[in-house]
Amino acid sequence: MSVSQRIWRVGQPAQRLVESRLASEQELEEMIAATPEIISDQWMVIGRQEDTGLGGRIDLLAIAPDSSLVLIELKRGRTPREVVAQALDYATWVEALDAEAVTRIYARFKAKSQEKGDLARDFEARFGIPLDAEVFPGQHQIVIVASMLDAGSERIVSYLGKRSVAINVLCFKVFQHGTDKLLSRAWLRDPVEAQAASSAGTSPASPGLWNGEYYGSFGGRSWEEAVKYGFISAGGGSWYTNTLKLLKPGDRIWVKIPGKGFVGVGRVTGVSTPLTEFKVDLDGQQVPAAEVVTQGELDATADPEKMGYFVPVEWAQTVTEDQAVNEPGLFGNTNSVCAPKTPKWRTTIERLRSAFPNYDSI
Repeated sequence: MSVSQRIWRVGQPAQRLVESRLASEQELEEMIAATPEIISDQWMVIGRQEDTGLGGRIDLLAIAPDSSLVLIELKRGRTPREVVAQALDYATWVEALDAEAVTRIYARFKAKSQEKGDLARDFEARFGIPLDAEVFPGQHQIVIVASMLDAGSERIVSYLGKRSVAINVLCFKVFQHGTDKLLSRAWLRDPVEAQAASSAGTSPASPGLWNGEYYGSFGGRSWEEAVKYGFISAGGGSWYTNTLKLLKPGDRIWVKIPGKGFVGVGRVTGVSTPLTEFKVDLDGQQVPAAEVVTQGELDATADPEKMGYFVPVEWAQTVTEDQAVNEPGLFGNTNSVCAPKTPKWRTTIERLRSAFPNYDSI
């Protein structure tokens, strides 16, 4: 189903705004580079017009909080099918980048604005967490920006998405409102689907099959309280909270505290719920979590976009932070939740089942 966008000025009667256009797609690229929130307020632009060595230049390169890279390609007068093919070709270049290459790309990007770029420093300043050298650069996803998408291209993107390729299309429209121009956007796929596909870690070299068990990253809140009241949580923005929606009642989740190790395994008993609505059991009574749970460092209840979200979990087995299982080679990811499809996840599960022998008690 093709994306359709319309805007009306509120009134009696409502007045539909007339579609307009930008002077060039270069103008849109410049706006995105200066204001990345146009695409996502959870990404940081780190490169622009980089030569791929494949006969072309990428439009924009961004990085997400989990160290995954985001290739952003604008239509630039090509047919949608051409831009999809070009983006897939450029993705092979992105996949081959190592940490040193990405660092150089960022340095060149900052130098264009007469600034000295330090990726590790700027990443931590932007996201509030250090750039994890163990996983950087992580996986990648593709975002195609276009004013329209033909049916054939939509079928291609949908086909790839169903097969866990992290690709999405952002359709934009420009509308005239008096002397002003307004820019609207609409995603072809729910962005959490592409984020989840990226965090799963699949690649043509190791397609892997998901074993049905989820990985969870827990941080910014008391693990002791999470065990006592039965929950996992995330906050600080949609990038962190959206993947909680992947969980459904009955799902098994293995939880890791970044920098510590795996600390628990349990079954999900509910769905993602905002802090203001989530309740926990206290002496047999259901009470608002906000009344008994310590304020998390990522909570911002005054801002719905950054509010903490909770998922109830019945724990099968947990350990304290100082007993966390942390060995070289175990799977790790900073997404709040992901469904890993890498061989490393299967070997990690085998080790964790030995470390948590009661994993299947619930």
